[in-house]
Amino acid sequence: MLKTVKVHDAVKGEDSISGTGVLVDRLWPRGIAKADLDYDEWFKDVAPSPELRKWWGHDEDSFQEFSRRYRAELDDRESEELTRLLSLAKEGDLTLLFGAADREINHAVVLKDWLEEHLEK
Repeated sequence: MLKTVKVHDAVKGEDSISGTGVLVDRLWPRGIAKADLDYDEWFKDVAPSPELRKWWGHDEDSFQEFSRRYRAELDDRESEELTRLLSLAKEGDLTLLFGAADREINHAVVLKDWLEEHLEK
């Protein structure tokens, strides 16, 4: 199973991590102490580039274009962390942890879909 969980929800006990928990943000989530988050890996390289993140600005109206651009970044990225993330997804349950305020419109949702598509190949 592959799922996304907001970091703040995991810390508060409102959602749980299944299998391996991987933080997929480039920056550590605000308001969360590292000791309070039960995670296995922190893969900064799988997050959108700083330029793309700034361009998007979490604007709901541009989420579709953000998703297209982020997927293109993932397709072009040669990253040890991305390779490891795919391996973890193939091995078993994986939870992508993110700090964005919106649970539905964020990069972790796009990354989850991208991973699921690549697992089918």
